[in-house]
Amino acid sequence: MTLLLICCIAAGATVINNPKNRPLEYIPPSEQQYGDAAKGYDYLVYGDYIKSGLSYGYYRFLRGKDHTNYLSRTGKNAVVPYIFNVIKTPDSLDIVVPNCFTCHAQEFEGKLYPGLGSSIIDFSKASQTNFAQNMVERFMKTFSRRQYRAGEDLVKSLRAVLPYLQTEVQGVNAAQRLTILLAAHRDPQSLKWSDEPIMSFPDEVVPTDVPAWWMLKKKNAMFYNGFGRGDFGKFLMMSNILTAKDSSETREVSTHFADVLAYINSIEPPRYTHPVNSSLAAQGKTVFTNNCAKCHGDYGEHASYPNLLVPSNIIQTDSLLFKSNFQNPEFIDWFNKSWFATTDHPAKLEPYNGYIAPPLDGVWITAPYLHNGSVPTLMALLKSSLRPKYWKRNFKKPEYDYNNVGWKYKTREKPGKGTYNTTLAGYGNYGHTFGDQLNDEERLAVIEYLKTL
Repeated sequence: MTLLLICCIAAGATVINNPKNRPLEYIPPSEQQYGDAAKGYDYLVYGDYIKSGLSYGYYRFLRGKDHTNYLSRTGKNAVVPYIFNVIKTPDSLDIVVPNCFTCHAQEFEGKLYPGLGSSIIDFSKASQTNFAQNMVERFMKTFSRRQYRAGEDLVKSLRAVLPYLQTEVQGVNAAQRLTILLAAHRDPQSLKWSDEPIMSFPDEVVPTDVPAWWMLKKKNAMFYNGFGRGDFGKFLMMSNILTAKDSSETREVSTHFADVLAYINSIEPPRYTHPVNSSLAAQGKTVFTNNCAKCHGDYGEHASYPNLLVPSNIIQTDSLLFKSNFQNPEFIDWFNKSWFATTDHPAKLEPYNGYIAPPLDGVWITAPYLHNGSVPTLMALLKSSLRPKYWKRNFKKPEYDYNNVGWKYKTREKPGKGTYNTTLAGYGNYGHTFGDQLNDEERLAVIEYLKTL
C-alpha cells in the first residue's frame, strides 16, 4: 500500500529596493529551538511521529524484504524501505508507518541523499492508491481486529484525503494540499478528528517541487512564498496530524522537533559528482554576482543570503500556488488559531503575493526547477525559449543531463499520459526570465559556477 505523507510573521517586514528600484521585502528572523542533531536523525529514521500503520507481518507478506538499507538501520527497520519506520504500538504490535523521507530524500546514481526533495514521488495515482487501501482495510477487518486497530487512524485519514490529491503527472508533490485537507477534518485546538470537513478547501490540486532541506538553515521563513513564520519545528512536525488522536499526542511529538531541526541544519549540500571547469566557473561567479546574487545571495568565503520576497509582478511565475493553497483564508484562519500557533514557541502563517528567492546551495541536484518543477534543466531555466511546452522524463530509469544540468527528457507535440503539460493552471513554466538577458557564453559560465555551490 502506497502511503502518502505531509511534506509539511514577525510583524513589520522591512521594504527595501534592489539596484533597479524594484520593491522587495526582507523577511526578519524568528526565534528557533535547537537541539541535538544526532537525536533528531535517530527520531526521523526510527521515531513514532506517525503512530498508525500496517502491521509488520502483513507488510512483509505484501512487499517482502527490502535489501538496500540505505540508512544503515538495525532490526526490523533494516528490511523496510527508507520511506518507512517500524514502530511498536502500545500493545507491542510492530507496525510500518510512513516517515519524513517519503518526500524529503531521493536516490541519485545509486546513493540516497537525505534532505533532497523527492522528484520521483507519484501523486498521480491517488485514486488507485485509494482502491488498494480499501482492499487492505477489508483484509485487516476480516482477519485481525488488532491489526485493524493499529492502522485505523491512517486508513481513516487516507480515505478522506486521497480522492482530492491526484496530480496531473508523476514527480510533483501535493503535500501542501494534503496539509489543508487534513486540517479540514480536525478541530484547530484539540486536533481531534471530524469525519465531516469543518472548512472548505480549494478545488485545485496545485503541484510543488519539494525544496532541499539543507536550504532551511539560511531561511527566515518556510515554504515557497515565505508565509511560514515563527517556530519551524511546528511546521516540520505537522505530519503528525495524519494520524494524531489529539493535541496531547501532538504535544509529545513536538518535543523531538528541536532535535529534528538541528539535524536538518546539519545537512550539507552534496558536491557535484563530475569534473568542473574551474576557469569557466570563475567567470560564472562574476556573472552571477552581477546578475543573480542580489536575490539569491553570495557564496563562498563571504557567504550571505538576503531572505527576500519577490512580488508576483516581478517574478511572474505561475501564481496558482500562493493564490490557491497559500491564500486559502479558511486554512490561514484555522492555522493561526490552532494548537500550532497558540502554544509555546508558536508558528504563524503570513500570506504573500509572490515567492521567496531561495538559496542555491546544491542547486545542481535539485532539478526540476521553479516552485512547480516545470523546467527540467538549469539551461532551460536561464534561457526561457528552451523550456518545453510538453515534456516527459523516464521515472523507471532516470537519466541526468550533465551538460544542461537537470533531468534528460523528451518533448511531446501534445499532452498525453505522463506528460508534463505546462499549459495547465499551476503547471506553468513562464516567469523568472532574468537569465534571458545573458548571452550563451555567460549562461554556460553561470551554470558551471552553480555546479560548485
